[in-house]
Amino acid sequence: MNNFEDIRPYRDDEVKNVVNKLHKVDELIVGVAKYSYPKLYNFSPIITKAILRFFLKKKSKSIDKVSDFQDIISLEFSKILKKTCGEVSISGLEKLDKRSSYLFIGNHRDIVMDPALVSYLLYKANHNTVEIAIGDNLLNKEYISDLMRLNKSFIVKRSLTGREKLLALKKLSSYINYKIKSGESIWIAQKEGRAKDGIDFTDPAIIKMLQLAVDSKKIKLSDTINSLNIIPVSISYELDPCDSMKAEEIYIKKNNETFIKDKNTDQKSISRGLLSFKGNIHVSFGDKIKTFKEDPKEIAKEIDKQIINNYLLQAPNYIAYEKLRNIDSSIGPKLNDVKFEVKIKQDDRENFNKRISLIQENHRSILIQIYANPVINKLNQINDE
Repeated sequence: MNNFEDIRPYRDDEVKNVVNKLHKVDELIVGVAKYSYPKLYNFSPIITKAILRFFLKKKSKSIDKVSDFQDIISLEFSKILKKTCGEVSISGLEKLDKRSSYLFIGNHRDIVMDPALVSYLLYKANHNTVEIAIGDNLLNKEYISDLMRLNKSFIVKRSLTGREKLLALKKLSSYINYKIKSGESIWIAQKEGRAKDGIDFTDPAIIKMLQLAVDSKKIKLSDTINSLNIIPVSISYELDPCDSMKAEEIYIKKNNETFIKDKNTDQKSISRGLLSFKGNIHVSFGDKIKTFKEDPKEIAKEIDKQIINNYLLQAPNYIAYEKLRNIDSSIGPKLNDVKFEVKIKQDDRENFNKRISLIQENHRSILIQIYANPVINKLNQINDE
């Protein structure tokens, strides 16, 4: 494990010292106070911070190992789900063996919610929680890095170039292969960055990275993939709290302008994704990938097939697709002509129309496209079959 010191999560023997630092971080205390006790904080920030710091310091005495920290995180996460979601449904989890380790490769719509949901649902079902791949671009503050590494996150170094990047990818590959063989499960996204346009696809570079740790002259790519127990995961949010931000970014790039990402952009996305309303959520765990193929592109397609097939289409997806088709019928058939289980209530239409009306007018068609693309993804897959 010494080879992975700069990327690994914290160990149990490091937890106490790290936790004892956190209640001294003013920015963290302020964030928790504003979310948990907004009225009291507005009345008296000083008193609220003092009370909260006292309770966090007291609570930290009971945290001696990673599982203690995750018990607390899971409790807080369940409260967030109750406040910000409708129904959270699951499929496929019953097929997983609690004694096995898996590499979960998931579609990526939300920076924190995606891996948090996977880990939380495994935790509730008495499976081991996952180690989570997180880009170093998100760890721009020490306390954020501490929180993530306490919660079993390992670091993906995205800011490197050239030979340094290749060496970092080899180390990442070695780490993933090592942890799966050691009995730990891992979650990684199917590509770098979120699918901001609603189009889910697995980057073949991810598949190539998984092979970097082994001698490819002796071990075939298919053997490596099969040994990693890859489970595709599809997460479907009825509503995306960051949809207007994504539409704006796509609009700017589409018009050949430079999208300027400031230091607070990712934090704003994380906050919205966690704390804003998401409607119903469905998480689908697919079947273990078993392949005889040696082409990374073909293996990526096998993962894509499951992620798209298992993705649960929801009312906003259908409504957006209808709107697009009214403008351009060539995008696909009428929903009535496809064997989809379409459920659209009048309230759904009114709420979605209101959501569209609240964003900048020249971004609206892009937002509609974002919600419609999962339907188009499924239709394209049906045609390919």
